[in-house]
Amino acid sequence: MFIIGELINGMYKNIGKAIQQKDKSVIQKCALEQLAAGADALDINCGPASKDPASDIRWLIEVIQEVSDSPLSLDSSKPKVIESGLASLKNKAIINSTTADKEKLDILVPLAKKHNAKLIGLTISAKGIPQNKDQRLELAADIVANCSEAGFSVEDLYLDPIVMPVNVAQQQMEDILQAIEEFKIISTPSPKTIVGLSNVSQGTCVRSLVNRTFLVMALARGLSGAILDPLDKDLMDAAITAELILNKNIYCDSYLDAYRKK
Repeated sequence: MFIIGELINGMYKNIGKAIQQKDKSVIQKCALEQLAAGADALDINCGPASKDPASDIRWLIEVIQEVSDSPLSLDSSKPKVIESGLASLKNKAIINSTTADKEKLDILVPLAKKHNAKLIGLTISAKGIPQNKDQRLELAADIVANCSEAGFSVEDLYLDPIVMPVNVAQQQMEDILQAIEEFKIISTPSPKTIVGLSNVSQGTCVRSLVNRTFLVMALARGLSGAILDPLDKDLMDAAITAELILNKNIYCDSYLDAYRKK
């Protein structure tokens, strides 16, 4: 599973304060801790408090690149902010994200192609959040079709089914899991799949348990990646063990340590 660390986000008080004060030590510490815990890439989001996200995202990229060459996921709903970040990026990029709306796709798909970046496509549109599996599949097919027409490799596309909080959308959970499974058959080659994992536990009182249970179930349906908190050791242990049971890793008694050292 491809793991994107979620913690460099201005909505967290320590990160928001570090962005405002331009305290690179806080950002670099957070980046290195997530990578040491097993993250393959880092999500970067300036958060709602940023007054100049186009400038702030460049600063975040520069300070992280001082200590790591890991792929960075540029997380913004504003294409101009993502474009600003891509101009400063030296290493592999992930654009997080486009919706299924044509006006967004027509900007971000060519941008991803130009910068040889991977792209996360959210199965959501201006009409709102899909309410069932079929609506998710329809939006996913629209994203895949646009990428194919633009000459963007579908193998570099991650489809996100939009995970909802279980405490308000319990009836959608099975549809979301089915969508993860069925996204794989939309095209050949298949797009990858990803979730923003923490959304499923938003507002619950046992967040880590809800997160790791959903993640294991999603992995069994073929999930390719997740944006999550890699510092949650129980969560990471569950992910590693799930992939072991799915025969993606070789068993040994110290498999948890062995996977982390890898």
